[in-house]
Amino acid sequence: MAQQLAMVIDAAKCIDCKACVAACKVANDVPEDQFRNWIKPTQDVPAPGVLTARAKFQPGACMHCDNPTCVDACPTGATYKDPETGEVVIDDDLCIGCGNCIPACPYHARFRNAAKRKADKCNYCPERRAAGLPPACVDTCPTKARVFGDVNDPESEAGRLYRKNKGRLTRVAARTDTKPNMFYVGDPGDPTWGGEAVVPASMVAMKEAAPLVKGVVALSGLGVLAMLGRQFLAGNDSKEDRDG
Repeated sequence: MAQQLAMVIDAAKCIDCKACVAACKVANDVPEDQFRNWIKPTQDVPAPGVLTARAKFQPGACMHCDNPTCVDACPTGATYKDPETGEVVIDDDLCIGCGNCIPACPYHARFRNAAKRKADKCNYCPERRAAGLPPACVDTCPTKARVFGDVNDPESEAGRLYRKNKGRLTRVAARTDTKPNMFYVGDPGDPTWGGEAVVPASMVAMKEAAPLVKGVVALSGLGVLAMLGRQFLAGNDSKEDRDG
């Protein structure tokens, strides 16, 4: 079975210290006033006779979805889902900074990096992982609310937490079901804030036309081959006439 790298988050452990947010900015050189991750607070409605409400904190970032609508919105193939790891990846060399993918994310996890002028989001800190370190947000969390790893691996910490709590895991719901791979243990607060993916009509038309375009290209190729074949046969006939 292929990997599915994901975050499993024990929301009850989050204390809204925002160490994960700061660590991410430093590790990934994220421009000022832009963020790859966040903590979304929710305030419970207090029960009758209770003066204070309990606060809930919901850490979030790119959900590395199984059905990533940002991929559908990308005109160059810069955004894709890695079949080996399950990550949704941005190839900076292919990204043209068009911004199509930004409204296509129903969780508002993408932005145009002001310094690079290209799409940006959480990428699980690949440089740190290559050095044997966890993502910066996970490493920095003082309460270890965030657990990162392959949820398809029952021996990984993330896989064990995922299986132990499978019956009570929640995910952020969106009007466009992208099947996000960020899982919350317990009650993380409002799970319904996800929006609707907006994929530009031009991209929808391009995707729908792709099979037709491929068919036309294939027919054109066959036509060229047929023409070359006729020229080859005609050449052979001419040679036989000369030899005769």
